[in-house]
Amino acid sequence: MSAEFVAQMEDVLDLYAEPYDAKHPKVNFDETSRQLLADKHAPLPAQPAQPLRYDYTYERHGTRNLFVICEPQAGWRHVAVTEHRTKVDFAHQMQWLVDERYPEAEVIRVVLDNLNTHKAASLYEAFAPEEARRIAKKLEFHYTPKHGSWLNMAEIELSILARQCLARRIPTEAILKEEVAAWEARRNREQATIDWRFSINDARQKLHRLYPSQLMR
Repeated sequence: MSAEFVAQMEDVLDLYAEPYDAKHPKVNFDETSRQLLADKHAPLPAQPAQPLRYDYTYERHGTRNLFVICEPQAGWRHVAVTEHRTKVDFAHQMQWLVDERYPEAEVIRVVLDNLNTHKAASLYEAFAPEEARRIAKKLEFHYTPKHGSWLNMAEIELSILARQCLARRIPTEAILKEEVAAWEARRNREQATIDWRFSINDARQKLHRLYPSQLMR
């Protein structure tokens, strides 16, 4: 751990502490992969005191990427299923965020990790310079520190998605998209929020050993 870790952690925590502002929304962004697996044999149906049983054999049908964007304070999230997670794919997610989700926002503050695709430069890989710059001017990136992915609330949303929607074999992209869309719609109807309570003061007290200045005393 280093001063860089502390600086990025406090930047994210300071952002989380700000009150809700529709003109300057705070969103979290993350991604994960999902294998498409088909059963070779039909599972045995559930019975009293006996859950659904799957055969151990299955067929691999490739993998798909899932981009997750959530606005915890507003109780909103969106999941996009894509074939890849390249710089161009990331750029298109940012374009969607700017033009479709928050067209009236002045600046969108995005919390994300330091993956090499998660850069403003990716916009220039996907779009003409004028379009890339237009999108970039509406975005403000806040990076979680290396080994600090727990600071990204999108990871909480991904964990819920995995438990509630993905905890079984899904054989095709079409079914994956259908299942994810249904989960997203339900969560958004419920306006499920994330009550983040870990603050900068908490970090300075509980993680004081991460602060180089404290070690020098």
